Amino acid sequence: MTKHKEELDLIRNIGFVAHIDAGKTTTTERALFYAGRTYKLGEVDAGTTITDWMQQERERGITITSAATSCHWQNHQINIIDTPGHIDFTVEVERSLKVLDGVVVIFCGVGGVEPQSETVWRQADKYHIPRIAFVNKLDRAGADFDGVVREMGEKLLNVIAPVQIPYYEEDTLIGIIDLIRMKLITCEDESGTKLRTGEIPESRKEQVMKHREFLLEKLAELDDEFMHKVLEAAPVGNDEIQHMIREYTLKNKFIPVLCGSALKNKGVQLLLDAICDFLPSPREVGAVTGVVPHQKSPESREASYREPFCALCFKVFTDPFVGKLFYTRVYSGKISSGSTVYNATKQTKERITKIVRMHANKQEYISEAKAGDIVCLVGLKDSTTGDTLCAQNKQILLEEMKFPEPVVSVAIEPQTKADEEKLISGLKKLEAEDPSFRVVYNKETGQNVISGMGQLHLEIMVDRLLRDFNVEAKIGKPQVAYKETISKRIQSIGKFVQQTGGKGQYGHVVFVMEPLPKGSGIQFESKIKGGIIPKEFIPAVKEGVMEAGESGILGGFPLVDVKATLIDGSSHDVDSTELSFKIAAEIGFKDGLKKAGPVILEPIMNLEAVTPTEYLSQIIADLNSRRGHIKNIGDRKKVKVLKADVPLREMFNYADVLRNLTQGRASYTIEPSYYEKVPDEILTKILGI
Repeated sequence: MTKHKEELDLIRNIGFVAHIDAGKTTTTERALFYAGRTYKLGEVDAGTTITDWMQQERERGITITSAATSCHWQNHQINIIDTPGHIDFTVEVERSLKVLDGVVVIFCGVGGVEPQSETVWRQADKYHIPRIAFVNKLDRAGADFDGVVREMGEKLLNVIAPVQIPYYEEDTLIGIIDLIRMKLITCEDESGTKLRTGEIPESRKEQVMKHREFLLEKLAELDDEFMHKVLEAAPVGNDEIQHMIREYTLKNKFIPVLCGSALKNKGVQLLLDAICDFLPSPREVGAVTGVVPHQKSPESREASYREPFCALCFKVFTDPFVGKLFYTRVYSGKISSGSTVYNATKQTKERITKIVRMHANKQEYISEAKAGDIVCLVGLKDSTTGDTLCAQNKQILLEEMKFPEPVVSVAIEPQTKADEEKLISGLKKLEAEDPSFRVVYNKETGQNVISGMGQLHLEIMVDRLLRDFNVEAKIGKPQVAYKETISKRIQSIGKFVQQTGGKGQYGHVVFVMEPLPKGSGIQFESKIKGGIIPKEFIPAVKEGVMEAGESGILGGFPLVDVKATLIDGSSHDVDSTELSFKIAAEIGFKDGLKKAGPVILEPIMNLEAVTPTEYLSQIIADLNSRRGHIKNIGDRKKVKVLKADVPLREMFNYADVLRNLTQGRASYTIEPSYYEKVPDEILTKILGI
């Protein structure tokens, strides 16, 4: 085996994922401490952690942005991404999982399999990522390791078994029992840096053997040869068990469960051992696949330094000192600072001025990056999240990253007129960083509307505007963008005659106005024959119709799905002008609206909710109260998938309501579908009558 392959075999790209407050950041801090990357133990509650470095994170005690760091353990380089646990920042988890080779899913020993635990588990399933589970906080009152493992087996639909169990003396967590080596591991000091390996007390051996037998039974379910050994009670060596766990963890068929208390410095070193022992190196993950741009023929890259360069930019972050940092996973080949790469997504060349290895918000400049590395590139101009970077002479386009659609929107405006430009600039920078954050100017309401994954997400963005860009902004509820249309076919006349002593104005048009199918917009057609209206005035008539259609007569909302056909009219040889026909068209169009049964239309959203079965009836009842129309209810593993059409007006607080209804265990996506007539009782509220 070559030196290059050996180096790749010793790399682990892993992430810590979990429900909020399960202890991801504390576990990351302990891992960095034991690996010698840091020299003191950071605490979330004290705001002294390395990876929660943003002011907003330290104030709230939660992780908001994924932090990348790295350390060395047992000759392995471990690149770690600590991800957020709050559902509002799920996009941070999504894009991290896209580029990781393995994950550690952390569970609270008291809370068990919490809602967001299931969400991140499903995300890991989607990307087929090997994982190990770590049951944390086993020092707390009410912790139940066996109960959490049972719940994992019931809810997560994987073959799961502990490879360690906690060891208590009088309800105090003393150490951890290794079920592979059948040893008790305890700490010699409070910080947990010195471990002592000893024998399992006789009083616990029977209980420990039951757990070991359970582990062997679960492995036997996966391998016929191993099953024969277990059934025949043949001796099974520790190395063989270790090999089986590794083999089936890499195949994503088995999840080993570890345990401990990161806060009390127990179990984290054993977790680092397990990361090296059970999770894959970049080479073991296999080739990354994509297509050749333009040709769309399949293309792949092996994890090797000798292959052509290929990488994925999975995150963009604006650093106040360095500028834009492009978080990048290198899959093959290598690059050096000062080199030029090809952006296959944007089809442009990009020059790399610097390469940085991140340690949370601290940077270490390095001369080159190679296969298996997760680094930040500096100097790119056109690249954004999800772009493929490659060698220009060997192009490949990797599968694009898909992000959930924003579900909560609010209007935003600066506190002062002077801040308007700074606000737009700041919003655009935040939008470039976060694919789940959108900024749209609604010309119909005159508002800038920001959209995100939830109320906390938008709060953080507004807070960042103030701290990072020095812009004070206020937010409010956005107005629904209603439309107007007509309900019957009519004929209308528009006449504009004005005599002012000299040259006058004369325009006269006759329209047939009729409703059109949904999505047709405003259409104009001229059926004038014989020059009743000179053809040079027809464009002015059309312009008058289009301008009149910008605001209806009920609530001043834009018109849609209306056709105006010019069938007759008259002109004056001297007084007729383009302006007079434009005004006549506006008069005729507005007059027609009054007679054609005007109605207000509201946007209807297409909603898809994924929920555990037990909450389905509550969700349906709530949607019915929101004037929702249930279209379909399907099954997906142990969850129900509900599809419905719901008016946007009724959806502004839905994210919070859904969380409350389902204890946060349901998720949903929403997108515009069509416009529908507003019921009369809602019409009176809109128009205030």
